[in-house]
Amino acid sequence: MKIQLVHPPVYINDSGLTALRPSLPLGLAYIASVLRNEGHQVSVVDALGEAPDRSEPDGDIWRIGLSTDEVVERIDADTDAIGVTLMWSYAWPIVRELLHKLRARFPGKPIVCGGEHFTAVADVSMAQAPIDYIVTGEGEETAISLFRALEIGLDVAVIPGIVYRNAAGEVVKNARRDRIRNIDEIPWPAWDLFDVRAYDENKLVTGIHYGLTVPILATRGCPYQCTYCSSPGMWTTRWYARAPEDVVDEIQKYVETYGATNFPFQDLTAILKRDWVVKFCSEILGRGLEITWQLPAGTRSEIIDDEVASLLVKSGCRSLNLAPESGSERTRKHMKKMLTDEKLFRAARAAVRNGLNVGIFLVLGYPTDEPVDMKATVRMVRKLARVGVDDVSAGFFFPLPNTEIYRELEKDGRVHLDDAFLKLPIYVHNKYMSDDRNYNPNMSARQMTRWKYWIVANFYLNSFLFHPGKVFRILWNFVRGRETSKMESFLQETLRKTSMRRKSARQAREAGKQPIGAGAAT
Repeated sequence: MKIQLVHPPVYINDSGLTALRPSLPLGLAYIASVLRNEGHQVSVVDALGEAPDRSEPDGDIWRIGLSTDEVVERIDADTDAIGVTLMWSYAWPIVRELLHKLRARFPGKPIVCGGEHFTAVADVSMAQAPIDYIVTGEGEETAISLFRALEIGLDVAVIPGIVYRNAAGEVVKNARRDRIRNIDEIPWPAWDLFDVRAYDENKLVTGIHYGLTVPILATRGCPYQCTYCSSPGMWTTRWYARAPEDVVDEIQKYVETYGATNFPFQDLTAILKRDWVVKFCSEILGRGLEITWQLPAGTRSEIIDDEVASLLVKSGCRSLNLAPESGSERTRKHMKKMLTDEKLFRAARAAVRNGLNVGIFLVLGYPTDEPVDMKATVRMVRKLARVGVDDVSAGFFFPLPNTEIYRELEKDGRVHLDDAFLKLPIYVHNKYMSDDRNYNPNMSARQMTRWKYWIVANFYLNSFLFHPGKVFRILWNFVRGRETSKMESFLQETLRKTSMRRKSARQAREAGKQPIGAGAAT
């Protein structure tokens, strides 16, 4: 079967105070790999990878990559099926537009969608776009079964893990598929179908850009049940790890194939079992691989002590982020975060002592937060800064669809699944919180904005006061265009966005027309 997979164009927030960047689509690369392994003829239209430096304003945010028309033009007329991915719901308006154009151009070809967005809001997606099938949850085995059924004409009603339209046009949800237990059997991502260097050259990477970058997934799922997290809905609460040797085999292949040197792990919870981490680090050291790897997602802190931190550094780990989310144990208890100050500070001290770059993730304005909780967060970040933690990332709270806290807010009539709501994640690092994006009944948007700046200021003032050398390192690396911390990544990303704005304005002047959405409210 001839299958074309699509990585759609994305939104970025030009004014967001963050170093977050779109990156290579790991999930889609896994799906491409398993389908090709089953004998299908697979190709990819990667809107971001084919035009990584192209952008245009769309209201108060920006579109990056090929236009939706250009994506449709690149679809082979002879393809038998089209697959579209979407992880973050904030890009749904673009993807919905693309899906309608794909249906208009290819009325008889099945359109299959997958990713975290479609798993979380399958009903909305099916209602608003001409989708034939949605693959929910972990996608590899379901995609294999679905595309094989489409190829030979089997009844899809027996395939677990899909949502589809029956002959009467009604939406049907099949039972959920069980998780894949032996994830070592899943073939590695098909990065040969993507322009890895285009992403790297434009610094479109997850985490810190230490060198030529390829993302890695060593484990799947998370055993915890944080109220704000989409993982239980997407992955359930089962955590499975690949064999450390298999992960290092994959890394070594990318070193030899692409000259890759930097490997951000996109795991939800990579640091969980001490034995696994020790074996993984020892495997890298035993092979003499000179690489850099990092944990840009907010990982757990329970097993990080001096022995583990030392091994991480020796094996090439340079950066990790811890995710307390709040300095208030009361708030963390409501979040089901299962983290104490003692565990957090023990891990932070060990990581800093051994030379790791350490960042902290915070969520501000959780629905139960009160000023006393904000004060607790201020106290926590002061202490962490003095310990030597390098960075803090403070984002405004937003409820992801189909999470526990979302369902609580929905029950109270405080959320509505419209475009404005789905776009919330892209605004969490805005300079200011707006009233319509505030889900905290105890503080106004203006108060939350003041708390954000007070928390961030307290962190960096203490950091620079107790560790003045960091100021000179940040400035020196900025001049050289290097990144070794999230602050440096933010400065480099700010520089890239400035260049992007200038290029877009110049192109608009040369074309003599207004870019799409310019001046319009989103």
